[in-house]
Amino acid sequence: MPSKQELAEERTDYAEDRTILANERTFAGWIRTGVASAALGLGFQAIFRAVEPTWVAKLGATVFILIAIAVFYLAYRKSCQLARRMDAHTAEPLSHIEFGTITLLFSAGTLALGVLLWFI
Repeated sequence: MPSKQELAEERTDYAEDRTILANERTFAGWIRTGVASAALGLGFQAIFRAVEPTWVAKLGATVFILIAIAVFYLAYRKSCQLARRMDAHTAEPLSHIEFGTITLLFSAGTLALGVLLWFI
């Protein structure tokens, strides 16, 4: 039978694993928020396309696209900060490279959307 100390350590290990998994869910939530902001910018442009001068609608859309990129970066930074402090036991957490790759891909896609917005 395990000692009280061993049981306490096991509970701590599982709590850390749950925190790691919660961090990844939170990261996904931030990414969804960023994607929603980019979609809002695209919708803004579509709805206000008839506004003259056209750069006003594009500028409004660009604000939401920049917000999306900022959200992606903040998601990456906060997720990596917490991941550095945690020790995985049973759970296999995303690495900093995986967080960074996801962030970079979403940021690049959103930036491309912004460029297309101004030049098409």
